[in-house]
Amino acid sequence: MSKSPERFVALDIFRGMTVCFMIIVNTPGNGATTYAPLLHASWHGFTPTDLVFPSFMFAVGNAMSFVTPKWSHLTQSQVLAKIFKRTLIIFLLGFLMYWFPFVHYNEQHQLAGNPIGNTRIMGVLQRIALGYCFASLMVYYLKTRQVFVLSIIFLLLYWFILLLLGDPNDPFNMITNAGSRLDLWVLGSDHLYHGEGVAFEPEGILSTLPSITNVTFGYLAGRWVQEKGKEYEGLAKLLLAGALLVILALAWNQFFPINKKLWTSSFVLLTVGIDCILLAGLIYITDFLQKRRWAYFFEVFGKNPLFIYLLSEVGVILLWFFGVGDDYQPLYSWIFENIFSPAGKYFGSFLFAISFMMLCWLVGYILDKKNIYVRV
Repeated sequence: MSKSPERFVALDIFRGMTVCFMIIVNTPGNGATTYAPLLHASWHGFTPTDLVFPSFMFAVGNAMSFVTPKWSHLTQSQVLAKIFKRTLIIFLLGFLMYWFPFVHYNEQHQLAGNPIGNTRIMGVLQRIALGYCFASLMVYYLKTRQVFVLSIIFLLLYWFILLLLGDPNDPFNMITNAGSRLDLWVLGSDHLYHGEGVAFEPEGILSTLPSITNVTFGYLAGRWVQEKGKEYEGLAKLLLAGALLVILALAWNQFFPINKKLWTSSFVLLTVGIDCILLAGLIYITDFLQKRRWAYFFEVFGKNPLFIYLLSEVGVILLWFFGVGDDYQPLYSWIFENIFSPAGKYFGSFLFAISFMMLCWLVGYILDKKNIYVRV
């Protein structure tokens, strides 16, 4: 099947927008003074920031729809080797990123090793890896209708598991939900995320199940665009499907709350619905209206998405690792306080995030001009 440049433009923009905003929300100058829309919902609920990560999963599936036709020319062992190799690489990159820089400064400002026994196992890249792996296997072995039906089963199954195996008085509690219990039992407290003040893994084992659907729905949307995307009717149906999913999500929210940290099934429907609407809009602007002059900025991110995301995370880790002054203040906070804070705590924090994002964009721009695209 031949590639469609227009479709890839829209996909690169969509991915690029996702990576761009992912960097912005991940790198505020000061987390305590961050504008509310750039924060995740504290528990139940939804903010614009909550859309970023599932949109990346959706984009992974969308990209798969352009790649999978090539699998028909490969043997089963070759396809499986590609799937498992990519899964392993992305998963390991995520694990090593949490272990990096492998050392820390103790109270005497001496370097000491970071014990692997305290390294977080699951995480953002790990979820992307597992979502890609299971979605790829579904797409390879099942028919399109079967992929859709199994995806719906995943959403319903996750709901039932939380209801049946969690705390009967509060099955969606951060600590006593079935997913947290499974993570503690399988991974142990030391290998979980502690950013909430307790051992709780927002990218846990059980919540990986519904997240697979973000990838498969992205794949199905990509297939639809390839088959019907040149027609107004096809694009209108994609838009209508997105609106319908949003309505269903809001209705399901009454029984199964929209919650990014639990990655609830209603959250999946909401984010997929919004993504379909956004993708339809991007295709209409870039393909039907042929307006693309504004798009290159996001294309830069979209052409090296995983690499630029990983670069941004490693950069932040290093800024927190290196210190300045007698009290060895982290370079990250020093830059904020001395360069950006004078503009105001909130606006300065936002400027810090924008500046860091632009620095990552510059790296992507240089790579693009040199036609260097890091495939993971």
